Amino acid sequence: MNKRVGIIVYDEVEVLDFCGPFEVFSTTRLDEVRRKEEPSPFEPLLIAQSDRPVVTAGGMKVLPHFTFDACPSLDILVVPGGWGSRREMKNEAMLSFIVSRSTRVDTLASVCTGALILGSAGLLDGLHATTHWGALGLMRELFPNVTVDEDSHVVEQGKVITSAGISAGIDMALHVVARYCGPDVARSTARHMEYPYPESNVRRVSLQ
Repeated sequence: MNKRVGIIVYDEVEVLDFCGPFEVFSTTRLDEVRRKEEPSPFEPLLIAQSDRPVVTAGGMKVLPHFTFDACPSLDILVVPGGWGSRREMKNEAMLSFIVSRSTRVDTLASVCTGALILGSAGLLDGLHATTHWGALGLMRELFPNVTVDEDSHVVEQGKVITSAGISAGIDMALHVVARYCGPDVARSTARHMEYPYPESNVRRVSLQ
């Protein structure tokens, strides 16, 4: 099995939003005993509108693997969040790319306010979805056809998965690993990362 994962990056993207899933997908192994000899069954790639360095929230500079125009076929598409998501919600090139790829991937996922981009693309209408706790009200205001979930850390609706803020992208990616490779592989991946496997799907941060 080899699944190609496209993770979109853009200026002011939140670092852990994309690096967390990247780490999960790159460190997954089907056979933990052969970790050093065998590659991950996932191939994570950073995708951006242009090939120039992306300047993330906090100032990290990142070089994407592919542009939208040159992006190869994908099995999984991940849309992270960050302050830049407010701009990207109105970026027609971004929305067009996501919409066009949404029909050709097995799994479409978001982290944090990446869900606002999916909502702007019309891809959450009629679904339950979540986002960073600080943007739940905005999601409800902007997308009346979306049922906003305030209680779940990760929300799965068929091929569409949304997750809560920032670090929740790790949990979302582990859900995806479990979906494709089974829970044992997902647990081994979390253990290798010294990350607690998400036994519960309750949102970890209180909204109060």
